[in-house]
Amino acid sequence: MGLHGVKAVFFDLDNTLVDTAAAGRRAIEEVISALQSKHHYGEGEARAICDKVQAKLLKECHDPAKMCITDLRISHWEEAIQETIGGEANRDLAAECYYLWKTTRLQHLTLAEDTRGMLTELRKRVRLLLLTNGDRQTQREKIEACACQPYFDAIVVGGEQKEEKPAPSIFHYCCDLLGVQPTECVMVGDSLDTDIQGGLNAGLKATVWLNKAMAAPEDTSPVPHYIISSVLDLPAVLQKMEHNINAKLGTDHMASSNE
Repeated sequence: MGLHGVKAVFFDLDNTLVDTAAAGRRAIEEVISALQSKHHYGEGEARAICDKVQAKLLKECHDPAKMCITDLRISHWEEAIQETIGGEANRDLAAECYYLWKTTRLQHLTLAEDTRGMLTELRKRVRLLLLTNGDRQTQREKIEACACQPYFDAIVVGGEQKEEKPAPSIFHYCCDLLGVQPTECVMVGDSLDTDIQGGLNAGLKATVWLNKAMAAPEDTSPVPHYIISSVLDLPAVLQKMEHNINAKLGTDHMASSNE
């Protein structure tokens, strides 16, 4: 059990373990289709509405104490429809679009078979924790939809904590949950700003950046310890880390023998 020096691996969820972006694209196409066939909008109008919603989602600031995520996101659709079509606000149509988008996205969120296999094998050697930023309700629904709970020793949602990634506090909370030290943990994620910067802020042993495009970022800061193009490449990285540690132990041993 365990790897030399690594006792736990923290995984991000969205666009790391599950392809949330692809599921979102499928959901948007479903809404565009419904707006055209059921509500007789032109394709240009339907796409304009969806583009506006996606822009609002990217800039979304949500305070759960003031408004539930459902009301906020229905409002995104309501505003987008009004901004595109004009006239009276149409809350009913906005709600219909939101629920269609949400249910379609959740239907297409899957934890791939090979990813499940990798997690199962990895968990025989180290402890696994899912660490995701975002609204509590939204993230818990995604976790439920992709049925990833059985593969993890613990699940931590940023929206349920005082601070989210990249704050060191949430990483240290995860370490305490598993009974490990930050220097015994590895963070794997697709975001340089939250996953990699957070892992560095918290003093984790290593950060692994999932860069599917393998394109060099415009800004090279922060610098991850390792870069992979598929989450399935992670076991090889951990093996490499173990090899490096073993080599260092051997060198240290030889040095002490020669003293």
